[in-house]
Amino acid sequence: MKVLKAVVVSALLCLIPSLTYAQGKVKFPFAASSKTLGHSPLWAALKQGIFEQQGLEVQLILVRGTPLSVQALAAGSVYIAGPTSDGVIEATERGLDLVIVGGVVNGLTHAVVGGKKYKSYEDLRGATIGSLSLTSGITFALRRVLKAKGLEYPRDYKLINVGGSPELFAALSAGQIAAAPLAFPINLAAEESGLNLIGWYREVLPNYQAIVLVVSRSWAEENRPLLVRFLKAMVLTNRWLYDHKEAAVDFLAKEMELKPAYARKGWEYYTENRLWPPDADINLEGLKTVIQIYGEQTQIKGALPSAAKYVDQSYLREALRELGAR
Repeated sequence: MKVLKAVVVSALLCLIPSLTYAQGKVKFPFAASSKTLGHSPLWAALKQGIFEQQGLEVQLILVRGTPLSVQALAAGSVYIAGPTSDGVIEATERGLDLVIVGGVVNGLTHAVVGGKKYKSYEDLRGATIGSLSLTSGITFALRRVLKAKGLEYPRDYKLINVGGSPELFAALSAGQIAAAPLAFPINLAAEESGLNLIGWYREVLPNYQAIVLVVSRSWAEENRPLLVRFLKAMVLTNRWLYDHKEAAVDFLAKEMELKPAYARKGWEYYTENRLWPPDADINLEGLKTVIQIYGEQTQIKGALPSAAKYVDQSYLREALRELGAR
């Protein structure tokens, strides 16, 4: 796996050696860790020409998972990435010079879905629950949710590594696991197939900073105007998503390859819960929750770090000033 990661990052480095100009636009490589509903503002900014309006030739490079996207960023092969916030915290604590400059998904979209025999949290006592990774932020959050419902790990249930939402859905359907966290809108398909929605993460963790925009701190300082232009594009894109429902739903169905009904419900879920931050800002209270959970699971000694350690909002503030009052 380490060899594979090295090959991927090396390939990215070859693709994007330096900041260059093409037809007056700046080439701007971005490591996208997923092409899903939550990450759709990035793809909308590209497909709707909003990056181009800001003079950016953004290259969205799909680098599956937070570890690889952070590694590509640290290696200098991309200028910005969209990983999970817990991944940024972990990388920063390892000494990487990273800083969060904006938000992509400002909340949790996962639901705890049970197999056909599992309809409540109490039904999960003594059961086997699937997860993406035993050390992922989503799994740590799952443990916090289950603890709030009276279930302690590992006393009351077993966790096994299955994979992402598609693999978890398949394992649930086959009866191989009792429950799993499924992201929206896969949980909709799960319910339609006869599986049981036990509860939402958000019911226990209403504040949580899920996906962020992160850069190398030194790169940001050296390329401030460029970063501000990128953030302006993200703000304009999120505003477009909120202001143009039918066009946005159509985009989600086509570009994210969702059933039209799922695209509509997805748009409604994300906008009603303000999961796409309209001004691309950061949920600082949500980031504090992530830090608390990270501290619990990694057993950080002493006082927990402040959210300010990982964030610089000055770039976004400048972008908003340039855009003017909404």
